[in-house]
Amino acid sequence: MTPCLTELRDLLLAAALDRDEFTAAGIVTGALDDGVPAEAVLLDVIAPIQAKVGTEWAANRLTVAQEHAASAIVERVITALAHHPAARTTPRHGRVTVACVEQEWHSLPARLLAEVLTLRGWQVDFLGAQVPTPHLVSHLHHTGADVVALSSSLPTRLPSAHAAITACQSVGVPVLVGGAAFGPDGRFARMLGANAWAPDARTAADRLAAGLAPPVPADIRQRIDDLPHLVDQEYTLVARTQGQLVKQVLTQLDDRFPAMAAYTDVQRERTAEDIAHIVEFLTVAIYTDDDELFTTFMTWTADILTARRVPARSLPPVLDILAAALKDFPRAVRPLERARTVLADVTAAHPGAPA
Repeated sequence: MTPCLTELRDLLLAAALDRDEFTAAGIVTGALDDGVPAEAVLLDVIAPIQAKVGTEWAANRLTVAQEHAASAIVERVITALAHHPAARTTPRHGRVTVACVEQEWHSLPARLLAEVLTLRGWQVDFLGAQVPTPHLVSHLHHTGADVVALSSSLPTRLPSAHAAITACQSVGVPVLVGGAAFGPDGRFARMLGANAWAPDARTAADRLAAGLAPPVPADIRQRIDDLPHLVDQEYTLVARTQGQLVKQVLTQLDDRFPAMAAYTDVQRERTAEDIAHIVEFLTVAIYTDDDELFTTFMTWTADILTARRVPARSLPPVLDILAAALKDFPRAVRPLERARTVLADVTAAHPGAPA
């Protein structure tokens, strides 16, 4: 990254954190006026801002409201860039539909890709966040898209992503996927049968320019064809009882973690949300049969709790309760046991963390 882009990034970050939309927009349009390529502004200036905002939230240096306010400004400056004369490009390629999978609300990565593809001459239909698969397929029929680019940031959306991938392919449209949900190496993209995966918007645009092979006809393809382990029905049975599992953990946690007796109503509500996320990630780990997905999430959760001065030692009892409740499901118990070991190592490595 050149010093010019570094300086622009720092100025834009300051404006976003100050919630100064006009200054932020001026920085972006001024860079375009000065001849900085629009794609560079998008990916080397604007995109790192959002990543930094997320990092600051995780470190408890920004509240949720502050993070949302800064993110809203980032979205607005992308619009300012898209409307600038320097970003106008005559379409010369095919039509691509860019969308977030069902239940995925983090739309910025998909928006960045849509703008990059527009700059490179694609006809882009950007459908935004949380696109139900039936509506996505209907859109493909209506527009005759040549390819679909699907985005997902949260691994808990992988079952929805899988359904979307197979549905799009079943109507003859190849699918490129991207986003943190698919893993830093794209292993879940391959697991779920996507035609291609890209780690970032530039690579995604390059992959599309090179062309994707048409999908193998998938009219009768089912999830179990990609994920044979689903034959044991563990995923289906655990997914159906997620709400019950959360209630069971909350009920038993009072005895396992006495500090909860002093929790306020707000703290209990946050605890219930955390437990629901743990159960969600466990369920998708069963879906993918990938223990690392769950252990990585638990390590991240421990770090987030520690940053907020909440005792991470509240997590092992949650795992123990879930393991007892799911004792008849070996693929569920396995990641729980491994996460317990990982958390013990994390606690040993950070003896000064809140207890």
